[in-house]
Amino acid sequence: MSETVNLPALGESVTEGTVTRWLKEVGDEVAVDEPLVEVSTDKVDTEIPSPVAGILEEILVQEDETVEVDAPLAKIGSGSGGGSSDDAPAAAEAEEETQEDEAKQEAPAEQEPAEASDNDETGDSSTDGQELSSEQVAAEDAEEQGTGDSTEVTLPALGESVTEGTVTRWLKEIGDDVEVDEPLLEVSTDKVDTEIPSPVAGKLVEIKVQEDETVEVGAVLALVGSGSAAPAGEDKPAEKPAAQEKEAEEKPAEKPAAQEREAEEKPAEKPAAEEKQAEEKPAAEEKPAEQASSAPTPAPAGAAPGEGYVTPLVRRLAQQNDVDLSTVVGTGVGGRIRKQDVLVAAEAAKARQSGSNAPAAAPAAGAAGAAPAPAAASTVDPGKRGTTEKAPRIRQTIARRMRESLDVSAQLTQVHEIDMTRVVALRGKAKTGFQQKNGVKLTYLPFITLAVTEALKQHPKLNAEFNAETSEITYHDSEDIAIAVDTEKGLFVPVIKDTGSLNLSGIAGKIADVADRTRNNKISPDELSGGTFSITNFGSVGALFDTPIINQPNVAILGVGTIVKRPMVITDQEGNDTIAIRHMMYLSLTYDHRLVDGADAGRFLQTVKARLEAGEFAHELGV
Repeated sequence: MSETVNLPALGESVTEGTVTRWLKEVGDEVAVDEPLVEVSTDKVDTEIPSPVAGILEEILVQEDETVEVDAPLAKIGSGSGGGSSDDAPAAAEAEEETQEDEAKQEAPAEQEPAEASDNDETGDSSTDGQELSSEQVAAEDAEEQGTGDSTEVTLPALGESVTEGTVTRWLKEIGDDVEVDEPLLEVSTDKVDTEIPSPVAGKLVEIKVQEDETVEVGAVLALVGSGSAAPAGEDKPAEKPAAQEKEAEEKPAEKPAAQEREAEEKPAEKPAAEEKQAEEKPAAEEKPAEQASSAPTPAPAGAAPGEGYVTPLVRRLAQQNDVDLSTVVGTGVGGRIRKQDVLVAAEAAKARQSGSNAPAAAPAAGAAGAAPAPAAASTVDPGKRGTTEKAPRIRQTIARRMRESLDVSAQLTQVHEIDMTRVVALRGKAKTGFQQKNGVKLTYLPFITLAVTEALKQHPKLNAEFNAETSEITYHDSEDIAIAVDTEKGLFVPVIKDTGSLNLSGIAGKIADVADRTRNNKISPDELSGGTFSITNFGSVGALFDTPIINQPNVAILGVGTIVKRPMVITDQEGNDTIAIRHMMYLSLTYDHRLVDGADAGRFLQTVKARLEAGEFAHELGV
């Protein structure tokens, strides 16, 4: 009996999803919870696992198709439902043989001299050694494969609200051989930068959209010749010189072998989205310098350095950073080397050369006032100096939304200075036991977040929303704190629902959880919206204070500065002044003056200040 795999609910606001890639083929065996298919929504890309063990009998939704939540995607069973399409290759081969015969008859008509080109590389054997231009090679390749047998590579739907995408780079050139699921090009949208894989094995016949051009979803990007024209594996170079009739006779026998080789290579090739997730792995703003030590995940069992499929993007990155891929252990599916693995290897090499562990200790350095760590690596390749490029779609979206926020609300910032000495001392005593008990590190952000939620309950105007069109004020009944997380693509703001109901350890666990899942592209869509108040920790990069921009439709956002030691004048209970070394921090509150007055902002910050300076969190930590 077959079991149906349905598209699960991926968030309250998500009603549909687009199948971006099947990780298994009809006839493949699958285990319980083994990923079957990749699905993209307007807010998240994720893998759908198999609910049962068995054989993939039928694929009900093809790649790039969009279906509603709960729609059946595939059937898993004993395998009796598979194999219904075995006759299709024979028909395709017969048609292709006819088209190749026609192509050979038309070839003598094109006898004009042309510039030299690499005929062996394009696999052309119908011109009897005559030199061809690159255009003629591409044209004759298309004729050889049959224009009707070419597969269109289209821009898939990459989210419900995404309507277009920009080609940022082609990873293949006309005439190059490609395999199934091998990345063809990179595309940028306002929500995601991703690679578009080839749906078939074959030869890149035509590029229809050039780099930096923007097209609508569904537009044809390229044409790839029939998979039968470029069988995967090591047999193809030896078979190219053969006569075309012999190729047509041998193809039915070659095809199953190619499919077997592809099936063997499949685990190493699995999702290009896996690489995308690695590209999107950021560090939470609360502790960006710990990225180098926390980002690597345990390599899959049996994974060895240099093994697994490597994309051109990763190879180029390795070359730019002088990283030997044979020494890198891949953390992707099947031991695949991802972009993050190369970046970690590059950072490790720099650390060895400098002989310093300062980057990994940056949060502690910022908190304890130690000597500043070396400057962090830029997110932009220094080699781009003196060049001009089009901004990625995600950067365009951030720019537009920041401008809209400033246009919508009257924003100004108030700054207060906080003495964090007692919190610093308490954290120093409790952090080791806290991590052992709760499994997460105790940073300063949970203390600040707890103080903020308590203050919001006392000052509901800061936890409200102002609607200028209806002239209405909405006071929220829960404190849903949005924590800004820094990523390579830009800022993401996951939300911790009902933060006001959590204690210190609960808040610390939630912050670590949403930050980690945001870094790994595992955050669910409904967790990226619905916040009532935002916190951004620019102190993690050493900033004393800043003027953050409000995350609409909130009416305020709190910026957390770095903690530094400074000599301060302390007045004792008898009124005597002394100078002491204290741990000081600035809090910057940007607020919407349409609803919040300066006095309101001041009273709120004074409440937060009093809570933190008192440092009465010992009962929360059990010390």
